[in-house]
Amino acid sequence: MTIGNDKEFKAALAGLDPARQRQVAARFVGSVLALCGDVRVAGAVNAAKRPDITEVELGAMYLAAKAASVESYTQCGRETDWSAQAGHFVCKAAVNCVKPAAEHDNLAWDAAMEARMARTCASIAGGEGTETREAEQQYRILDAFLSE
Repeated sequence: MTIGNDKEFKAALAGLDPARQRQVAARFVGSVLALCGDVRVAGAVNAAKRPDITEVELGAMYLAAKAASVESYTQCGRETDWSAQAGHFVCKAAVNCVKPAAEHDNLAWDAAMEARMARTCASIAGGEGTETREAEQQYRILDAFLSE
């Protein structure tokens, strides 16, 4: 299967169980992880990649990533600092990798959308405007993940 648009992308993600959603979500966040220097976020993303992660570990990683997200939000301030905004969206994406799954949640979709926001903010910060190829990159990541 080759993912070609967001409708197919979202449907494919919704078909995954929460553990596999976490694993592919971690890959999406991995593609923007360099936009955030918080080790708690990197730890949450690395933990989410593990198929054997326990609920206790997920809970601890969720609290750490959520704290990083809250702290990064307060650092954005009133003046729009697009680089800080990018880091904040990476934190939010990482939270989706490790948050407790509720019925009908699409953790991977939520993480993907936050990762796209991070890439857009970084693009604006770099003076490049809002054109990015993050969606296409995510389609390729999901295609590769589903082929494993």
